[in-house]
Amino acid sequence: MKVLKWLDDHFEEFFLVILLVLISCVSLAQVTFKKLPFLTALTWSEEFSKFMWIWTVFLSLPYTIRKGSMLRVSVLLDTMPQVARKVINLLVDLIVMFCMGLLAYYSYGVIFGTSGIMASGEASTAMQWPMWIVYCVMLAGYALAALRAFQQAVIHIMHFGEKELTTLEQTMQDAAEEASMAKNAEGGKH
Repeated sequence: MKVLKWLDDHFEEFFLVILLVLISCVSLAQVTFKKLPFLTALTWSEEFSKFMWIWTVFLSLPYTIRKGSMLRVSVLLDTMPQVARKVINLLVDLIVMFCMGLLAYYSYGVIFGTSGIMASGEASTAMQWPMWIVYCVMLAGYALAALRAFQQAVIHIMHFGEKELTTLEQTMQDAAEEASMAKNAEGGKH
């Protein structure tokens, strides 16, 4: 159960951190190799970093859905009664789930269809990676985003009767928690 809880809380974060560390290390290596005259520049580093940045975009999509930090204008929502807010949030979850599921479905076709990327045999220029592998993150990102949107819908249904904080109240609560954590961390240094 602890493993499932950890995966639920940190699955996307884990991969995002690894990708960002890889981008940093490869970029640093490329700069070092370019500046030292006795080393030859890495011909594949730019392509690798570009692919990793694209992967972070697709993996951050389910992360933002799970954390509830997708871009949205909530001022209007904050003025509505609790029940209306709950219903709208649930509808948004279902619409996002449907859209992400649809994008995952079409991504599968783009990658694995009869005239898709896998069938083309196309490879990346510098690293010669099969492009279908590069594009698989698109399918994974959309599918995981649909799953996370479904998960958020279930969470909203389970907590339908509870009071939902406005954006301002949530921001104040988050700030208080961060201040408390900072105070506890500073207290541990002494």
